[in-house]
Amino acid sequence: MARQRIEHVATTPADPATVYALLRTGATWPEWAPIDSFELEREGAGEPEGVGAVRVLRSGRVTGRDTISELVENRRFAYTHESSLPVKNYRGAVDLEPADGGTAIRWVSEFDPKIPGTGTLVRRGIDGFIAKVVSGLAQRATADADAGRAAA
Repeated sequence: MARQRIEHVATTPADPATVYALLRTGATWPEWAPIDSFELEREGAGEPEGVGAVRVLRSGRVTGRDTISELVENRRFAYTHESSLPVKNYRGAVDLEPADGGTAIRWVSEFDPKIPGTGTLVRRGIDGFIAKVVSGLAQRATADADAGRAAA
């Protein structure tokens, strides 16, 4: 079984701290991603949404559990994922890089298919979902940054 990889990139005029804050605050995800609901199932080390925290995210009939695995302030948000999807060993990482007065967002997801021969099909489905998540994150960060500039 070949490991599957998905990568999406977006840019926003928002600074990395604004983007990172959205990633770190699970309650905002239903506002900018194709997620119906968020629940913090288990708190992380030292803070509610720190490393080790488990977030339950529901989208339609799919319920996923993301465990925050790595946090680098304003630079990286990484997680592992378990759900009813036919995947295993799922890992996602969102890297934020300052770019042209804003932020380049690079979201990489990797997984192994549970069922041999289904990797391409499963990847296509997840790819579309991740594309919407990245686009929504960039749009929301831009709106938040614009609102902050207008208030200043």
